[in-house]
Amino acid sequence: MHPAPGARPDSPTRAAHPRSSDLLANPPRRAVRTGLGAVALAIVVIAMLVVQPPPTASATDVFGALRAPGEPAFTVAHRGDRARAPENTLPSLELAMDRLEFVETDVQLTRDGVPVLFHDVELSRVTGDPHRVDELTFDQLSRLDAGRRYDPAFEGTRIPTLDAFLAALAERDDARALIELKAAWTPDEVRTVTDLLERRGVDDRVVLQSFSIETLDSIAAVAPQLPRIMLIRELPADPRPIAERFGLIGFGTTVASVTAAPEALDLAHSVGIAVLCYTLNSEKKWNEVAALGVDGIITDRPSALDAWLAATAPGT
Repeated sequence: MHPAPGARPDSPTRAAHPRSSDLLANPPRRAVRTGLGAVALAIVVIAMLVVQPPPTASATDVFGALRAPGEPAFTVAHRGDRARAPENTLPSLELAMDRLEFVETDVQLTRDGVPVLFHDVELSRVTGDPHRVDELTFDQLSRLDAGRRYDPAFEGTRIPTLDAFLAALAERDDARALIELKAAWTPDEVRTVTDLLERRGVDDRVVLQSFSIETLDSIAAVAPQLPRIMLIRELPADPRPIAERFGLIGFGTTVASVTAAPEALDLAHSVGIAVLCYTLNSEKKWNEVAALGVDGIITDRPSALDAWLAATAPGT
């Protein structure tokens, strides 16, 4: 058994290593990275794939009017406000949600199937533990310290469950979340997320996104009404067929991709598809994408970007 989602046990910060018997009975979830090769393959076989139904909400419903060149983009706090608190923790995410409309976070499953907020495959960079997220049960994961390495002031901060984050989101009527499902998820695994969205009553304020084609298909199969975004390192020259195939409201891509082919952004906008750029942390990059008409900027410095927009585009 594991604690109720959202619990914050006051146990030691060092997790117990999983026993061999535990691993055999409940093996680690397969970590899959879907890269450019998989995306390219999807483009090749696109004519053979079933087109997914569009979500209930459109890009303009979620993000407002799509931007024209020179119009200010909206701010998305990448893993919360990482400039002020440890990434993907409740302090970081709550700081962002208290000031901004959009916050972004990452979700993975523990070995026993609990959705938690964590970006990396391995826990070492943030917590010092050598395991992967899917190698530990939630009980083991909940003992790790996700704040001490960022700053001693955050010592004892835990890796939050998705449920705890959604509870915080539900308390803030004006907040919306972009939730990335890391790696490849089956329909049953996606259902663990969509059930929580429905239970917390925030399914109309969440956009699901992924690099994984398998995951996007699973989202469409389980909850076709939910808005979804494809994360892709290179935006296709004509993104409209992929948007139709996966029933997307938008793409998240790199600044290099958009600046190399600005006409792709125009084609996406022509059918009501939004384009967001990640992860931009300098005024030079903010200016660059704003001039092209990118709709959203995902940044590690959300407070700084918000202040910059207030100074350069008063009224936003």
